[in-house]
Order: sequence, then C-alpha cells, then structure tokens
Amino acid sequence: MNIIIINGPNLNLLGKREPEIYGSATFEDYFEALQKQFPNSKLSYYQSNIEGELISKLQEVGFDSDGIILNAGAYTHTSIGIGDAIKAIKTPVVEVHISNTFGREAFRHQSYISAHAKGVILGFGMQSYQLAIQSFLS
Repeated sequence: MNIIIINGPNLNLLGKREPEIYGSATFEDYFEALQKQFPNSKLSYYQSNIEGELISKLQEVGFDSDGIILNAGAYTHTSIGIGDAIKAIKTPVVEVHISNTFGREAFRHQSYISAHAKGVILGFGMQSYQLAIQSFLS
C-alpha cells in the first residue's frame, strides 16, 4: 500500500502548539512510529501552510496512490478548492482531525472535505492517523 499523509496549516507546530488540544509530540516523531507500526506499507508525508500547495499535492498524488490521509487543518472549514480537488481525483481520501472539531467553535463544524472523502476520523488525537491507515488496510 502506498499511502500519503497530507497535513495543512499550523500542523508543522505540533508538539508546540496548544499541547492541551494537540499533545506534546511532534508529527515527525509520530510519523516515524507509524512507519515502524506499518512496515508493509509505504508511508509518505507532506505538510504545507499554503492552500494552493495542498491542492497541487492532491492533484499530484491523487491518481497513483492507494490512499490519502488529509488533515487540512483550518482549510477544512474554508476551502472549496480543496474539496473540489478531492472530488476530481481517483485516490480515496480519509479526512482526519486530531481534535473533536464538533466539540470546538461552531465554525469548525463545517467541512468542505467530508462530502468527497471515503470517511472522516476525528477526536482520537494522533491515533486518528493510525485509524485512517487501518481503514485502507482492511
């Protein structure tokens, strides 16, 4: 399985940013643990704070990867363009969020991604990524 994790804005600050919500581990450390946990899958990782770069990456990998795990961060709630990019590609996308977005501010209850995603996993901390990988393997 060739699975890519794509993270959006501010997720490069994991480990530093609001540890009471996002935990104290960096994503890079967690990604290494995921690679060890799923040695038979080719996992790759991309992060950008820029909406257009996220769209370009989805278009780049969206026809030859086996799965995409997308945490678009705040763009989840604002980007019709990212939603349209997911709709346009063939590779299935699982939308992931570390926090339970429905337990937060009302604007975080809207997603422009969910309607085009294979599924949505949220609120399980960093384990949300592990659950998304498992969804592609089962």
